[in-house]
Amino acid sequence: MYGHLKEADPAVYAIMRRELARQREGAELIPSENLVSLPVLEALGSVFTNKYSEGYPKKRYYGGNEFIDQSEELAIERAKQLFGAEHVNVQPLSGSPANMAAYFALMERGDKLMGLKLDHGGHLTHGHPVNFSGKYYTIVPYEVDPTTERLNYDAIEALAMKERPKVLLAGFTAYPRDIDYKRFREIADRCGAYLMADISHTAGLIAGKQLMNPVPYCDVVTTTTHKTLRGPRGAMILCRQQHAQAIDKAVFPGLQGGPHENVIAAKAVAFAEALKPEFQAYAKQVIANAKALGEALTARGVRLVTGGTDTHLLLADVRPFRITGKAAESALDKAGIYVNKNTIPYDPEKPFVTSGIRMGTPTLTTRGMKEGEMKVLGGLIVDVLENAENGERLKGIREQVLALCKRFPIYSEIQLS
Repeated sequence: MYGHLKEADPAVYAIMRRELARQREGAELIPSENLVSLPVLEALGSVFTNKYSEGYPKKRYYGGNEFIDQSEELAIERAKQLFGAEHVNVQPLSGSPANMAAYFALMERGDKLMGLKLDHGGHLTHGHPVNFSGKYYTIVPYEVDPTTERLNYDAIEALAMKERPKVLLAGFTAYPRDIDYKRFREIADRCGAYLMADISHTAGLIAGKQLMNPVPYCDVVTTTTHKTLRGPRGAMILCRQQHAQAIDKAVFPGLQGGPHENVIAAKAVAFAEALKPEFQAYAKQVIANAKALGEALTARGVRLVTGGTDTHLLLADVRPFRITGKAAESALDKAGIYVNKNTIPYDPEKPFVTSGIRMGTPTLTTRGMKEGEMKVLGGLIVDVLENAENGERLKGIREQVLALCKRFPIYSEIQLS
């Protein structure tokens, strides 16, 4: 594999070799990342990338799409089966365009969008002023409770009744708890809003039947396919049949041209993997590992936002270690432990500095690690936080991380020399 690349472009090949080594030798704890299977990788690098296919199956603007149609229809049917959806569009290129298409389908410019604030666990596309969502729509942000750091559904309902948004968004990127979509549906019905969910982080845990499925309660659900769902980098939109035409028109011709059919084929492969019983066991282990990691961190004095997790994700306040999230991320990187700096609720620091770090267990669970390894990593993380400026200590921790990762090899079939 990749022999042709090595000969044709040794510079790119060398960079790829170094990145493969980094993935093999480091503990990847960024919750929005995962490791795809070799079949998914093969589909991504397949002849599907050669075909232009503007439009939808049986309604293309180019000829020669007979087999492309079959591949895309297969991805759609498997996604429907995974989530119990009435309609699925698998063409969105990533999460942000998927959210944009959903907004274009449900709202007019200037309509009210009610979503969780970015620094409370929401996403840029949920209404941040620098994002298109904050520029195109009237944003009504809601927050987590200042004491519990959890969603206060009564407070959300009171705000929704006052503001009457067009779309109520249950979407989160740094909120570690399960979501009560039934309660959100009740709020949306009371205030007359469409209910939309962005499950980009938890889609795999939902498909794996470990968390509540929002599809029965929501008008529209968006998700990426590359996080807990363990597929290629991309996205999709699931919706009720009544919104199907508007969603499809918003994606094409509204926002996109030709879809990336190699990625759609890889989505189909990943969806088939997620339909297997083994994937439910995987999703269960992801959560068990997150809880174990959280317990190990808490035992060493780390304060977790909301006190723990129900999902794959942990958000830690690093201020007790007299360090910023940015500095913590950098120190952990040197030790071969990859996390991302992240704001915490009511964070006094700027978004590029932050008071927290965000961690997750999808990748390490894919590698085969379990609770025992999470406890070891929890201790190493705290060791780094306590010795962030001690280069020799970080080097020693790096060796421990490397030894741990070597016990759980990845992509052994890929030999790059």
